[in-house]
Amino acid sequence: MKYLKLLAFLLVFTSCKNEILKEITIQEDVEFLADDALEGRQTGTDGEQKAANYIADRFKNLGLQPKGTEGYFQRFSFKPKTDPHQEVNYTVKDGDSTITATNVIGFIDNKAEHTVIIGAHYDHLGYGAEGSLYRGDSTQIHNGADDNASGVAVLLNLAKKLKDKNINNNYLFITFSGEEMGLLGSNYYTKNPTISNDKANYMINMDMVGRLKADSTLAVYGVGTSPIFKQTLKAHNNRFKLVQKESGVGPSDHTSFYNVDIPVLHFFTGQHEDYHKPTDDTERLHFNGMQVISNYIFNIITDLDNNGKLPFRKTKNESEEVPRFKVGLGVIPDYLFDGKGMRIDGVSEDKPAQKAGLQKGDIVVKLGDIEVTDMMSYMMALSTFEEGDKTIVTVDRKGKLVEAKIQF
Repeated sequence: MKYLKLLAFLLVFTSCKNEILKEITIQEDVEFLADDALEGRQTGTDGEQKAANYIADRFKNLGLQPKGTEGYFQRFSFKPKTDPHQEVNYTVKDGDSTITATNVIGFIDNKAEHTVIIGAHYDHLGYGAEGSLYRGDSTQIHNGADDNASGVAVLLNLAKKLKDKNINNNYLFITFSGEEMGLLGSNYYTKNPTISNDKANYMINMDMVGRLKADSTLAVYGVGTSPIFKQTLKAHNNRFKLVQKESGVGPSDHTSFYNVDIPVLHFFTGQHEDYHKPTDDTERLHFNGMQVISNYIFNIITDLDNNGKLPFRKTKNESEEVPRFKVGLGVIPDYLFDGKGMRIDGVSEDKPAQKAGLQKGDIVVKLGDIEVTDMMSYMMALSTFEEGDKTIVTVDRKGKLVEAKIQF
């Protein structure tokens, strides 16, 4: 029903150009994109196309120019990978296994030499596509309110803020399809840009920015990809507990732009128990937090407006240093935790951690004989175990050390 109401509003908005109409809020954008009527926005589905049409209408009503290959749309077809290590095949013939997806692209043309790219993926997992962490029946819609209706809603809010502001750069707004299947939309765009990659100044990506926690922790990835980023982030931060990551490589669309030598910043409020599950719904989001994040990003863009083209810098690929392991505790780590140890943000059903009595909020400080000081040392410790092994895990539970027996 919310979907139908908002669609009716958009139709009125489009037809009544001379009337002063109600501004669409961040919350209303999320409510539309995460409504059951869009059936989880899985890549290539009717629900995803409804979302694409909505975003294109929002771009038009905000006064953005179309900058796709078909108006606001940049469609691409591909065959899903059967081998995770193979390159995706974008050049395909019609066939049963071919999927057609759509990036949606709008443009603010300030007649500037360089363009800032602002992106967020809008696809999700439908009724539980590959990547779902839900183990129930297959009729549950994965609405993806945080992942990533939240990022798209903040992108639309920034588009409104940047109209006729900070005119030393142009602004290209891209909502990507196919992110959940392997960054396909952003990868396709960087190989087929509608504005030359050489003219791109830097790229800002937002993926899961809807669950700002009580301590206001905000992760920003890619801070090492241009020398000016760290000081700019610090200069405008009067609210957040920033967790900064140097690398331009990560599990979201900014990686595609880093790979073509464009500086990137990726904003993220952290993983949670509803990630890739049907419970990632609108009512769980922190809308005031999303507005504060939008304001912060706008202030960063404003500060950078007079800096010309930002220099690009290669960073160490932190993912290449991750040790390989065959077992797991069955927990969701708190990737934003910056204290000593590995904080548990969620415990999966019927996994070793749950069977051992570990709880959300526990901080793993020792696994077997190995001290756990951070995420990397936790993964190093896991890599020493095989399925069937038994050991002792020590956790800090509200200041008290608790030991539990674990069998992998």
